[in-house]
Amino acid sequence: MADQQIKGIILAAGFGTRLYPSTIVTSKQLLPVYDMPMIFYPLNILIKGGIKDILIIVSPDHSGHFINLLGSILESYKIQISFKVQSVPKGLPDAFVLGENHIDNNNVALILGDNIFEDDFSEAIKSFESGGKLFIKKVPDPEKFGVVKFDDAGKPKKIVEKPAQWISDYAITGLYLFDHNVVELAKTLQPSARGETEIVDIHNYYLAKNELELVKFEGEWLDAGNHDSLLEASLIVKNKKISANFDPVLRQAIEEYSAMQKELLKKRLAK
Repeated sequence: MADQQIKGIILAAGFGTRLYPSTIVTSKQLLPVYDMPMIFYPLNILIKGGIKDILIIVSPDHSGHFINLLGSILESYKIQISFKVQSVPKGLPDAFVLGENHIDNNNVALILGDNIFEDDFSEAIKSFESGGKLFIKKVPDPEKFGVVKFDDAGKPKKIVEKPAQWISDYAITGLYLFDHNVVELAKTLQPSARGETEIVDIHNYYLAKNELELVKFEGEWLDAGNHDSLLEASLIVKNKKISANFDPVLRQAIEEYSAMQKELLKKRLAK
């Protein structure tokens, strides 16, 4: 449809317990990765993809922190950021249920708030039309992720969450594109043994319908979920200048916001 948009969702509602005590006072996604709060990295991916309407799903404890940082930072650039609180973690698919009114009849790009990508996926996002599109990367420890099982012809056959036995080295990363049908599908999912709905059930539904595209990429994919990976992510971001290559709109907005905050601080100190 000519008037169809793609809406963005950033999932940033986790408790970040693996990063205690750092996350006792604020959200994991607001911790710095080199020179930027973590949330700016997934935000950059969506903005580079031309997405102008972004919902950030946050936990109740730290919702005010996100609003203070991002509530109006991009308004003058015609990029709308809104927020929704997820009181109880119910699994990644719950993001589509919470974002139902935000998505409406549009396509949606969901990105995890603690995933950092080196690659520019703007063309892959802009060209997305229907079905689903996932971004996969060869990893040394596939047993930690959702993994793609291929048939003998190299065609994706199934996606398995944290397989006990090796099936391939290709992991599903934390950027997902789906059409609006994902909302009703997410509502039908039953919790797994761990008590939450599973995103792989959505992946396999689209795969079974032959409506799932998998995009391989080679650049860095960083999941800053513990202290070691957060430190490693900061070093890689610095060395590869990932934050220096943010979309110009986002960089300018951040610089303007920082300058404004410095000016406000000066005025407070002068009183």
